[in-house]
Order: sequence, then structure tokens, then C-alpha cells
Amino acid sequence: MTQSTGSLKPLGVGIVGLSADGGWGARGHLPALRAVEGFELRGLTASTPEAAKRSAEKYHVPLAFTDAAELAAHDDIDLVVVAVKVPRHRELIVPALEAGTMVLSEWPLATGPAEAEELASLAERRGVRTAVGLQSRSAPAVRYLRDLIAEGYVGEVLSTTLVGSGGGWGPVVASRTAYTTDRANGATLMTIPFGHTLDALTMCLSGFATVSATTATRRREVRVPETGETLIQTAEDQIAVSGELESGAVASLHYRGGSSRSTNLLWEINGTEGDLVVTGGTGHLQFGQYEIRGARGTDTELSVLPVPDRYSTVPGVSEPVSAVAHAYARLRADIEEGTRTVPDFAHAVEHHRLLDRITRAAQTGVRQ
Repeated sequence: MTQSTGSLKPLGVGIVGLSADGGWGARGHLPALRAVEGFELRGLTASTPEAAKRSAEKYHVPLAFTDAAELAAHDDIDLVVVAVKVPRHRELIVPALEAGTMVLSEWPLATGPAEAEELASLAERRGVRTAVGLQSRSAPAVRYLRDLIAEGYVGEVLSTTLVGSGGGWGPVVASRTAYTTDRANGATLMTIPFGHTLDALTMCLSGFATVSATTATRRREVRVPETGETLIQTAEDQIAVSGELESGAVASLHYRGGSSRSTNLLWEINGTEGDLVVTGGTGHLQFGQYEIRGARGTDTELSVLPVPDRYSTVPGVSEPVSAVAHAYARLRADIEEGTRTVPDFAHAVEHHRLLDRITRAAQTGVRQ
């Protein structure tokens, strides 16, 4: 299955987590790879030979394995994509790094900072290029928003306010995502919707100089509709963060589990010369389903600011696949040009550390 137009020698891709039963590998990575020049899906792994065979036949993939190490060591595989549940990331990433094969891991990279540091350190020692799926940074609208701010649309940024809903972590949870209720598994409101959006915020504005936080688990029991089972939830479903950015701007963020009947994404950036407002139906900014409006100078009302065509370099894809496709396109450009615009494992470590600062601020009540 060749996705290259021929002007770039395709890189052979093997996906860990491309299931015939669906999942993010099939819904996100597969269509993104098909849309981007320079990649060729050649292999996959599954938990059993039968599952591997079924997935390979469904997606027309020539190589099927049950062992991620075998996939990574195959001569036809240049990039291993890890798109499985977070608790399994380490055991699947380490063999690929040991084989010297480039790795793109979904975010969160690991269950916490220590594990992320271990993976980043191994990648550095082995001299392996890495990437992490913080695709908000590659989304056309987020890059446009960053440039508007950098070019002075709002003047000096004074403050930013963000309210978002996680969709998940509400009163019910699907059986396939029940593991997200356990904070120890690392796939939480904090790390996924909040984590993705926070990474875009720091890209557009700056990092945090200081941070204070309050978190809570307000729904301690959640229901699994398919089985009627009730689960104990230890992951936080309320996150309130305030702090000062490195730029001096004041930031206030509130994420809540579930969905709201009113506001599910509202991000305001207020400056000396104008204002920018991002709104959408989900707090998962990485899905790219939102609108940018702005006003400055003598404007009295906000106007829609369409994303210029030059930011959309992958035709024929819509959200949420577009952000993933643009991340692949930027990764391919990085490889060809020697640049590093796509976040790697070292960046993932820094982002894990920021989330850890927020967690410690909430646990201790001490500004970090």
C-alpha cells in the first residue's frame, strides 16, 4: 500500500495498535498516513496471530507480527508508530529504540515523568529520532493562532483564560476506555484533553513561570453502560490552574469532566491592542474542531478569522485527522531538512514535568 507520489522515497511504517476492530490507530493514523506523501504502511502488530492476520487483511498490510521487537527490527520498517494504551507504551517503545528504529508514540508518552525521562534518555543514547503525538502544535489553526500572536495582533498579551470540557470523565465510561478512570494508568483528563490543549497554549504564548492548582474527583463512581457495572474513579475530573506565564501574562484554566450544555471550549487571549477568542464543541483542542475570532484597534465586535490556505498543506483531510496528517507532513519535512518542528521525546518529558508541577501544586497547595 504505497502512499507516496514518487517524489519522496517512502519511509516504511509499522503500527502497533492498528486493530481490525477500530481504535485511534485506524481512525487517526491510518487515514493520516494515506494522505501524506513519503510514508508507506508496511507492517503492524497485534496480540495474537489471528488478530494480526485479520488486521493485515482488512488494511492490506504486507507484514503482520505479534512481537513489536520483530516489527522494529525488520529491514522494511523505518518508523514504528505506537498507538496503544498508555500503560503499554514503555514495553513497546523500548524494543524499537534498542533496534535503532525511529519511533512516533502517541501522547501521553508515559505514565509519568520518570518513565518519560527513561525513554527519552534511551533514545538519546541510541541516537534514535523520536516524535510524540502532541498534534495540536501541527494543526493549521493553532499555527495560525501562534503567528497572529507573534505578529502582534493583540499587542502585548496581558492575560489568557481557558475553559474546556473533557467529554470523557463524566457520569459514564465505555468499557473500552474504562482504564482512564484509574489515575495510575496515565490516561486522564489531566494528561489527554487538558494536556494536549495546554501544550498548544504554551506554544502560542509561553511556558509557565509559576503555577497554582486545585484538582478534584467529584464523580467518584462512574457507570459502564454496556455492562451496568459501577467503577471507582480515581482520576481527577476537575482541574483549575492559575499562574504567571514566562511572558508575564496571567493565565487561568479550568477543565471539567463530561460535557457542558453551554461551553465546551472557550479560550480567550487578551492584549493591549486586541483580543482573540477560540470556541468549539470539545475541549480536545488536538481534534481541531473550533473557530478563531478576533478584534483589535477600533473594532467593536469580534470577526471570524479564517485560517489562510497556506497553513493547510495536506489536502483532502478533515478534522480530527487533519492535525495528525499535518504532524506526519511536518515530521517528513523535518527528516528531509534536518529540522525539529515536531515535538520529540525530550519535549514530551518537559510537558510531563509541567503536568507534574500542576499535580504537585494541587496536592500541596504550594505554588510551583
